[in-house]
Amino acid sequence: MRTDPWSDDPCPIARAMAVIGQRWSMLIIREAFLGRTRFSEFKKQLGIASDILSARLAELVSAGVLETVEYREPGDRARSCYELTQSGRDLVVVLGAIGQWGYKHADRSKGTPYHFIDVDGEPVIAGFRRRDGAVARSSDVRLVGIADSDSQ
Repeated sequence: MRTDPWSDDPCPIARAMAVIGQRWSMLIIREAFLGRTRFSEFKKQLGIASDILSARLAELVSAGVLETVEYREPGDRARSCYELTQSGRDLVVVLGAIGQWGYKHADRSKGTPYHFIDVDGEPVIAGFRRRDGAVARSSDVRLVGIADSDSQ
């Protein structure tokens, strides 16, 4: 994995960005959620240069977001594919939140082929919940530092 000054930062947002903040990383993760596992599939879907794709895949594997799994087509040599780990699957809510923000605030003139649904096919949205399960409106949520939360 690349060396990043954020890796040791006490802020969990900074540490997460050290893992997923590189260009292409979230799109690779999106493609993995869509069922893509092979290098050639990622390359074709994203139009990314091979050397950059190799580097990003290695970083995501090193960070524990993806894992390599060996497979063999009949009569072919063994190859590796990439599958989401539990850590990677936990990013679904992050992708959902980014997608919601993009749908609401970024140019929507081209529409979107992507939607998040549950196992029953019902649309879902990402959001905050209190510990008791009650929905918290994003306008009521704020980020505080440890010193700020200790004084309340």
